Amino acid sequence: MPKFASVDDYLASLPAEQREVVEEIERRVMLVVPSADRVIRYDMPTWQVDGVSLVHVAAWKQHVSLYPVPPAGDADLDADLAPYAGAKGTLKLPYPDVDYALIERVVRRLLEPHPSK
Repeated sequence: MPKFASVDDYLASLPAEQREVVEEIERRVMLVVPSADRVIRYDMPTWQVDGVSLVHVAAWKQHVSLYPVPPAGDADLDADLAPYAGAKGTLKLPYPDVDYALIERVVRRLLEPHPSK
């Protein structure tokens, strides 16, 4: 049984500083793909395109995580993501210096395999 029924429930469970980061990530995701649907998957806020999960976010004590890491192939993006790469296809972005422009680049890269942007 899921812990959170909605993204709003997830956000309400977070301390203010973490909630603000996740809300800004959501704003950036929606700037890149305004038609994305916000849902909870794996107890995390997730944005989907055409019913397919594009990106998940999870707030942790010391960092916010994004899943999945976009596929390699953009040398500049790959280099910029290297310091944040964690286990199992996770990006770990430490508070409070989350690079939102980098998150937008990640979302754009994740969109590339999707035919309907």
